Amino acid sequence: MQRSTQQPTQQPTQQYVEAAPGIRLWTEQRGPADAPPLLLVMGAQASGLGWPEPFVDALAERHRVIRYDHRDTGRSTWAFDTDPYPVAALAEDIVAVLDGLGIARAHLVGLSLGGMLSQLVLADHPDRVSSATLMGTCALSTRPYTAPDGTEVPVEELPGIAPEVLEMWARPVADHGEETELDRRVEHWRVLGGGRLPFDAAWFRDLERRIIAHTGRYAPPTAHGRADDAGLLRTEELAANRVPVQVIVAPAEPVFPPPHPQHLAQCLNAVRVTEIPGLGHALPPTVHGPLAAAVLAHTGATG
Repeated sequence: MQRSTQQPTQQPTQQYVEAAPGIRLWTEQRGPADAPPLLLVMGAQASGLGWPEPFVDALAERHRVIRYDHRDTGRSTWAFDTDPYPVAALAEDIVAVLDGLGIARAHLVGLSLGGMLSQLVLADHPDRVSSATLMGTCALSTRPYTAPDGTEVPVEELPGIAPEVLEMWARPVADHGEETELDRRVEHWRVLGGGRLPFDAAWFRDLERRIIAHTGRYAPPTAHGRADDAGLLRTEELAANRVPVQVIVAPAEPVFPPPHPQHLAQCLNAVRVTEIPGLGHALPPTVHGPLAAAVLAHTGATG
């Protein structure tokens, strides 16, 4: 991996930005201040610390990398219970982060809900996006999937979420203390991992312990699952997309399994489709290097 000739910042810098009246979002930046900006957009209920440190550091060799806490996660404002908002507001938060940090355009990397939010920005604010890499997500489009043999498959007939994941999401979460909550989160990552790569329970437990320390509470966030998800479809806007998009194919993905990535690539006119062997809906250490290499290959080719 070629290193930047620019001097990286010695320590990550933290800053709050105002996303809306009464809503502050925690952000962290690392890498050369004059390098091309790259914004990491995490999934539902997830703090920006869910992006693993080695992955962020690898991207920071060539980019000014920003990760942030969605509202109602981490150190950002928790306000849903008193001031509910729709899921679409989380996409406008992406633009607010760019505005708050004085960034005109950025490369986006979105995982899960973060991939959907990135699509909303591609559709509604394409001038703010240099490129996008999307993973673990589905297309915000009603366009049918065209299989390799030419067969058209309606969106509603694409594979659904794995039963093991649905069963775990349906379980009530009771407060039995921090260690029990850590047990639950580790098991959640095991299920989301998809089972093709070795599962390092200790690594994920350490990740979640850091997230809890960062957040200052161990109760799991729930706001995004309760937010109104109406009005997210952007079929025509995404069909007209001209921003360079890379779609990551995760063969072990249990939430949006193949051919969801291939469908997504068709709907957004993706210029690059990259498979990461063994990848599921989690980011274990084994995939950090290949995934960072894929992102950097895409951003390097698109400027």
